[in-house]
Amino acid sequence: MDEIKGFVGSLAASRDAREGPMLQEDRVREILSRLERGEGVKSIARTLGVDRKTIKRWRRLGGWQARVRGARRRGLDAFGAFLEKRGPEVAWNGAVLLREVQGLGFTGGYLQVQRFVRPLRDAKRWAAVATVRFETEPGRQAQVDYGQLRVWIGEQVERVHLFVFTLGYSRRLFVQASRDERLASLLDGHEQAFRHFGGVPLEGLYDNPRTVTLGREAGRVLWHPVFEDFARYWGFTPRVCQPYRAQTKGKVESGVKYVKRNALAGRRFRSWEDLHAWLAQWMAEVADVRTHGTTYARPIDRFAEESLTPIGVRAPYRFEHVRHRIVPPDALVSVAASRYSVPVRFVGETVRVHETAGHYEIYHQGAEPIARHAKAGRHAMVMDPRHYAGLLRPGGKPSDPRPPHFDPAFLAAGGEVAIRGLDTYAAAAGQGSVL
Repeated sequence: MDEIKGFVGSLAASRDAREGPMLQEDRVREILSRLERGEGVKSIARTLGVDRKTIKRWRRLGGWQARVRGARRRGLDAFGAFLEKRGPEVAWNGAVLLREVQGLGFTGGYLQVQRFVRPLRDAKRWAAVATVRFETEPGRQAQVDYGQLRVWIGEQVERVHLFVFTLGYSRRLFVQASRDERLASLLDGHEQAFRHFGGVPLEGLYDNPRTVTLGREAGRVLWHPVFEDFARYWGFTPRVCQPYRAQTKGKVESGVKYVKRNALAGRRFRSWEDLHAWLAQWMAEVADVRTHGTTYARPIDRFAEESLTPIGVRAPYRFEHVRHRIVPPDALVSVAASRYSVPVRFVGETVRVHETAGHYEIYHQGAEPIARHAKAGRHAMVMDPRHYAGLLRPGGKPSDPRPPHFDPAFLAAGGEVAIRGLDTYAAAAGQGSVL
């Protein structure tokens, strides 16, 4: 046990050395979130091991600010990528690595190589250790993931994407069904979960979806800029699993399976609205009140101990994806493989399509939308009859044409032809007259 603790400590130290600025920013964000939820300075200092003066300083500044300092370059920095890849192949043998980097131009000694590869070796060794279950403190973490399932909706089978948000301590979960896993759906799922629980955890743990992270560079996570801004807006710290180590997100992985096997197994729904209503009922009447297999307690009971940061009256995060389209003759604007109607008077005009979490809002030049439609599935055609008011129905015939009344040449020749009633013609026919 002491060996494991020492190993974990060395890993933490190496991680701090490589990701110090990011860890510092995360710690400051956690301090501010705890202050916002009403924790005292002394309690935070005791829990996080941070000096009270430091906490007060960040409270005064109101947010993390990077400290500008000169970067200290080591002689082995130029060979870092090589050592990280070559090290596991030679079992991190310092003598072998020294000989090889000297062949590449390094002029230093064995101790420099040993100090440089130690954190790399520790990180790789830790990644190879079997997963150990850990429990998070109340309000600390939520784990987020998607699952997919084919479900009967109406008369056809639809692919349903299940957004599952599980609180790490209480195991209380929130699930939302959507048509896709795009960024707008992901953000909307978060906000619905925050409102469902009435608060925000300190951290969110994710796999590595492209809607959250764009990859890694020099050991640092490259966050999707919109998602990073969303996390800052709501005051939580995003974290991602190591690639190919999704088992570290086991709570929500179990939650996805539970939703599939318990809530949706063998079910058929009349509509998407019917599906949403059932999931809300299932969360309240089944998932919240079951006895959890790991905690041996009901999630709704343990939830009373969750100390989430209250959301208050904060407005929803404003996410918009804007496209420009020219309205075609049928007044149907093409968006994401479907078509949505606008008033016919805008045919030929350029319009802006604003995509929000659940709708498309279409603008011309003013501040008010000329059309607003709920998102539909691919290859759908969504038409508002009001947009076609005054037009003929498809297949209709035009009325009889009316003659021009103001032709100058016709008027000069005697004006309009007299319009006589049918009785006049009948009387003339009886007298044998010719009109």
